[in-house]
Amino acid sequence: MNTPTFDAIVVGAGAAGLFCAGVAQQRGLHVLLLDHSEKVAEKVRISGGGRANFTNVDVGPRNFLSENPHFCRGALSRYQPQQFIALLQRDGIGYHEKHKGQLFCDRSAEDLIDLLLRECEAGAAGGSVTRWQPCGVREIRSVADGQARYALDTDRGSVQGRSLVIATGGLSIPKIGASDFGYRAARQFGLRLVDTRPALVPLTFDAEQWKPFAELAGLSLPVEIATGARRDKASFSEDLLFTHRGLSGPAVLQISSYWKPQTPVALDLAPGADLHAALPQAKLASRRLLAKVLAERLPARLAAAWSQRQPAWERPVNEVPDKMLAALADSLHGWSLVPTGTEGYRKAEVTAGGVDTRDLSSQTMESKQPGLYFIGEVVDVTGWLGGYNFQWAWASAFSCAQALAAI
Repeated sequence: MNTPTFDAIVVGAGAAGLFCAGVAQQRGLHVLLLDHSEKVAEKVRISGGGRANFTNVDVGPRNFLSENPHFCRGALSRYQPQQFIALLQRDGIGYHEKHKGQLFCDRSAEDLIDLLLRECEAGAAGGSVTRWQPCGVREIRSVADGQARYALDTDRGSVQGRSLVIATGGLSIPKIGASDFGYRAARQFGLRLVDTRPALVPLTFDAEQWKPFAELAGLSLPVEIATGARRDKASFSEDLLFTHRGLSGPAVLQISSYWKPQTPVALDLAPGADLHAALPQAKLASRRLLAKVLAERLPARLAAAWSQRQPAWERPVNEVPDKMLAALADSLHGWSLVPTGTEGYRKAEVTAGGVDTRDLSSQTMESKQPGLYFIGEVVDVTGWLGGYNFQWAWASAFSCAQALAAI
């Protein structure tokens, strides 16, 4: 019995893998798309509260982390947000813009998944996408028989491909099937890896250290957040969310990608307010409890909890010494605390690190191992919160598919 042979085999039926397979078949290639999970694009399905934050109107290299921050520039320039938006418009899929250029489907992420599947349907170019799911890969071998470079032993038998594309994502959210398959494939062929870590993830604190703030769980407020120093400093203006174990919300998810263990995170809990001026003014004009004065500029629960941190702050504002008012303003504008860790891959939206870009072409996503490509989250390119990781999936997949068709 002859071993089935395809122009390209794509391992991973997530955002990047589906899009790569679709673009490749539209250019006349016969593609096998396989995944060990039963469902396609589970991360798309659960993203954006079920509405998929599928891109951002403003995308550039500044929105990504990588050991080589310039690597993503080529793919992002070849496939831009407007091109993906055009696909939704063509299919009549409604979408809307939210905070800071983030684009979401109007109805459901399922509309986006259906679009990706339609892109994989055979068209006029004569290409095709064959999908095997669920189907695990047991072994990858390099071969040289003229028609193929790679042979895969899978749960559905052996198969060969002229090219092999690894689009398996990272380690985040293991309950939907995340695995280290892509990293193992890279190691097998001698590619370097950048250490992986959870990114876009809540930060946690020692239980005793966090005890005074645990009662604030569920409280959200706008903040300015920063970590690092000098050239390594990163900062964001976003919403913060208190949890029972630590801090979450967009501000913390953003900063978590930059945070390094045993280093502090700095928070301004009252951005835009000048508490150093406002509190002395209130002292001259009011006899209310300091917590009530703070509640004019902070959520009442936070104002009450914060004032309990010092006995002097629990008094009427007109009785609080000027030095203690200054200390209160300092503490709210410059709250510095050291997380003990993160919620890990189970809560992380993405995985930072991955296949070292030094071993990949920024033009084609082909590795130094001929015919072997890596796209999407498995690569050491990690986007900010806000649709950037999906745009990297579309852009890297498009660049790869273009290269496959040019062989």
